Amino acid sequence: MKQIHEGMPLQPWEYRVSGGFTVRGYHSPPSGRPVLHFLHGNSYCGLVYGALLAPLARHFDLFLSDVQGHGESDHGGRFRGWNRSADYCVEAWQHHAPLWPGQPVYALGHSFGGVITSLIMARHPALFRRSVLLDPVLFTPAMIGVMAFSDVTGLSRLNSHAKRARRRRSQWPGQQAAFDSLQGRGMFRGWDERCLRDYVQHAMRPVEDGVELKCRPSREAEIFGSFPRRLWSSLSRIQTPTLLLYGEQSYPFVAKSAARLAAINERVRAAAAAGGHCFMLQHPDATAQRVLAALIPEPQARASAVA
Repeated sequence: MKQIHEGMPLQPWEYRVSGGFTVRGYHSPPSGRPVLHFLHGNSYCGLVYGALLAPLARHFDLFLSDVQGHGESDHGGRFRGWNRSADYCVEAWQHHAPLWPGQPVYALGHSFGGVITSLIMARHPALFRRSVLLDPVLFTPAMIGVMAFSDVTGLSRLNSHAKRARRRRSQWPGQQAAFDSLQGRGMFRGWDERCLRDYVQHAMRPVEDGVELKCRPSREAEIFGSFPRRLWSSLSRIQTPTLLLYGEQSYPFVAKSAARLAAINERVRAAAAAGGHCFMLQHPDATAQRVLAALIPEPQARASAVA
């Protein structure tokens, strides 16, 4: 059993999905509380978000699901795609759901995990009571058109995010060397120190010469070089009350897509948050407060805190 911030215990789980590989993650010991289903961003894993999740664990049991090739989950060969990844997450959750009979389930997802959560809600409208999407990378229809053309012509391997991912350093002499190398640089700029420590501890594994990333740069690049199918038709079908929080300094297309989604689907409300694409890892405590306020009405939150 692992413990993350504030002594929060988590039990490992695993499940062999219909794709023929095993996905893994962690969940809280069932306590009779509502469940928060969490999905991470590309190249991360659930435990990277410990500083965000710890305050929420006072109100929810947690179910952290690591997608193909991330965290402790199997690499599983070729990436099976965004839509199949959503199906696999549902398979894993439904296998474990009997641990929480009758409990409401809420959803939280960041970036890639926010899009996967959206696809789940579109196909399973009764699964989650409410959701919060943290800077989901909802590609605009124009972007998807370009990406689809690139996919056909093979140019998807050349998009800038995929190219950077393939060049990403994947090994360091040790955890402290990795921390020192990454602090304040690139996507880690402005991260809360606790979150960077969690990244170094949980998104890396020991190897003979030090530590290496659990998520191979090639897998990160595969995801950046692909896109979800039927995204906007899926988004229009979301029935779950949803708050979409986007970073004020995130990718410009995220705010644009957030506004578009809120305009076409009355169940979705969009709001800005201070920070970039990883604002929840820059400001985990403030983000946790906004997530809690969106998921649980104030009287219920107060009652849960007293309990």
